[in-house]
Amino acid sequence: MDIFQAIIIGIIEGITEFLPISSTGHQILASHLLGIPQTEFLKSFEIIIQLGAILAVLVFYWRSFLDIELLKKLFVAFVPTGIIGLAFYKLLKTYLLGNEIIVLWALFLGGIVLIAFEYWHDEAAATVHDIRSITYPQALFIGLFQAIAIVPGVSRSAATIIGGLWLGLGRVTIVEFSFLLAVPTMAAATGLDLLKNAKLFTVDQAGILSIGFVVSFVVAAASIKWLLAYVRKHDFVYFGIYRMLLALVFFFFVLS
Repeated sequence: MDIFQAIIIGIIEGITEFLPISSTGHQILASHLLGIPQTEFLKSFEIIIQLGAILAVLVFYWRSFLDIELLKKLFVAFVPTGIIGLAFYKLLKTYLLGNEIIVLWALFLGGIVLIAFEYWHDEAAATVHDIRSITYPQALFIGLFQAIAIVPGVSRSAATIIGGLWLGLGRVTIVEFSFLLAVPTMAAATGLDLLKNAKLFTVDQAGILSIGFVVSFVVAAASIKWLLAYVRKHDFVYFGIYRMLLALVFFFFVLS
């Protein structure tokens, strides 16, 4: 991987991390188009630069992390993903990351689910409009949904948003909770990968990681502000359509 490729992947990560379209899936597909070999470093890169996007959340929402009650709910929501992610880390790195076919199926089926859910969902029936009003059982349920996103292409954001909307959370409320929940989730994933692989990185690779980290942070900051404005007036149907079209185009015109 060179500097140009790191910048491109960093931009894609920053744009897609908080949208319901799967940042990891987009990174995998982009790596294929850029001709980047599926090495262990690339897999680590795709995990670690997500921390840049998470830093953008800390910049916008640092006050929320001073609320002890909210932190406890985030911890409850994180637990299912933490347990499942730790248990299946080797499976994820060995067989799932880098697998374009799995990504395409997850994108396509996830698009169908997103469209069908929005057709069924009644936004007017939402009863929770403040992240501090989320209950512990609701937080746990959202965390269980997030755990599904261990499969590349599912989208952590899409899973948590659908779970929250299903529970009666307002659209902006679950989007903001999803932002916050990304912090412990991605921090744990990055920390685990660094613990296992940091000693294997060369100086050049560490520099490439730093570039991807910075780029994803800058782009994610803009993406967060855009998404909050978008969800106040729109649903996620267009994202579902995009997921399906991307999967079909990539399958028929790239992989075939």
